[in-house]
Amino acid sequence: MPPLPVLTYKDVVRTFERMGWHVARQQGSHIVMIKEGHVATLSIPAHKEVARGTLRGLIRAADASVSEFCEANENL
Repeated sequence: MPPLPVLTYKDVVRTFERMGWHVARQQGSHIVMIKEGHVATLSIPAHKEVARGTLRGLIRAADASVSEFCEANENL
């Protein structure tokens, strides 16, 4: 399993957009993303750096693997 990078919330949002998710709304300091066919929503904190544990939980909620996330993130 590749190590998770430390990313800004903007990079996390862009990576999930490449994976088919889109921003539904922003409520306070959290950006909510949805994807057609998925029951779960992703709530990304708008922090300078998203903690690795939080990022791992978001990846798990998106039914993706860390390697899939890293591959989508490589082209940023």
